Amino acid sequence: MAMYATFIDVALRVWFRLRMIAIRPLFAAYGRRFDFDPDGIYSFRTITVGDDVSLGLRPVLIATRAQIRIGNHVMFGPEVTIRGGNHRIDIVGRLMKSVTDGEKRPEDDPGVVIDDDVWVGARAIILAGVTIGRGAVVGAGAVVTHSVPPYAIAVGNPARVVRFRWDVDTILAHEELLYPAEKRFSKSYLDKLQRCEKLSALQRGNDDR
Repeated sequence: MAMYATFIDVALRVWFRLRMIAIRPLFAAYGRRFDFDPDGIYSFRTITVGDDVSLGLRPVLIATRAQIRIGNHVMFGPEVTIRGGNHRIDIVGRLMKSVTDGEKRPEDDPGVVIDDDVWVGARAIILAGVTIGRGAVVGAGAVVTHSVPPYAIAVGNPARVVRFRWDVDTILAHEELLYPAEKRFSKSYLDKLQRCEKLSALQRGNDDR
């Protein structure tokens, strides 16, 4: 019985891999070491993926005309949803469902960008117009409606930045080990990001009182 179970497990893994290989060319572009669940839901032609990416189990990545761009070294937990694009809801005298893609303006169809070295937790939802910055973490179940700065940790519904992974000096040391000089963030840029996020957090705290 154990041998039969092992055989079935191996057969299923092989079938999973073969289906993934067969479907992969449907994506607009993809890099090396790209793994995804063939049972997920994808608008293939609007999705580009970098190197060393795992999209987790049963994701939903949909954008009719907008682009979903995923960088390098990105990992998703199970059942992540990314929704690029949007519907027009501003036309008087028209049913929303009757508005065609051809009637959309550029601002009606924003895409989604997931930068390099990002971890998106299980069942997170990332909506149109959002950029997840390099090195950021999105917590499980988060609903992301605004962009997340590099190296920030965002959680909740709606998602809010709760902290950064490291202070600025540690981020600079981290980047020096991983990226060429022309791709590294500057100290002034990171200082500004963290100051702005602290001010936003203070403002949210005042609004909540």
